[in-house]
Amino acid sequence: MLISGRGSNLQAIINAVESGQVPASIRVVISNVEDAYGLERARKHQAEAVFCNPKNYSSRREFDLALVDLLKKYEIDLVCLAGYMRILSPEFVQAFKGRIMNIHPALLPSFPGLDVQQKALDHGVKFSGCTVHFVDEGVDTGPIILQGVVPIEEDDTVETLSIRILREEHKIYPMAIQAFVEERLIVEGRRVKIRDIVDL
Repeated sequence: MLISGRGSNLQAIINAVESGQVPASIRVVISNVEDAYGLERARKHQAEAVFCNPKNYSSRREFDLALVDLLKKYEIDLVCLAGYMRILSPEFVQAFKGRIMNIHPALLPSFPGLDVQQKALDHGVKFSGCTVHFVDEGVDTGPIILQGVVPIEEDDTVETLSIRILREEHKIYPMAIQAFVEERLIVEGRRVKIRDIVDL
């Protein structure tokens, strides 16, 4: 797990692992922010928690290559981004090609990048939501695994919309990881098929 902040999606995944929904273990939680609360969440659940300081490296590439080496030591099968606020270098993506997931608080391909709830409100869309996708070299451009849809209310603010989207994130991210662990994801070009998908 790579995080930068409070780690609410990390907590949802921890809960899914501990309940048996996701038949896996969290080998390590790494943050690029020293005081990220997600590291404390990891420690409370006996998961390895590591702070990696980007300032110790001369470039994004050098930092990412150090992360690759660290993750390989833990013999991980899947890298999950949960509020990780750095764009991964091509070298990192290639090292774990097809084995990096991210969750984004919009219905991709609409509204990639940052401030997406504000963008949804500004555009007047009637539905927003969240997307779990595989990570490629672009920004929020990888193959889509699962999406959760949230209707936008007339009086929604960025805050109220964000809260409802986050609830959906906590549901679909563990489901996508579960499907990966159970080898039920079939990637065909940009399309991801899920064998024996359960109702959301």
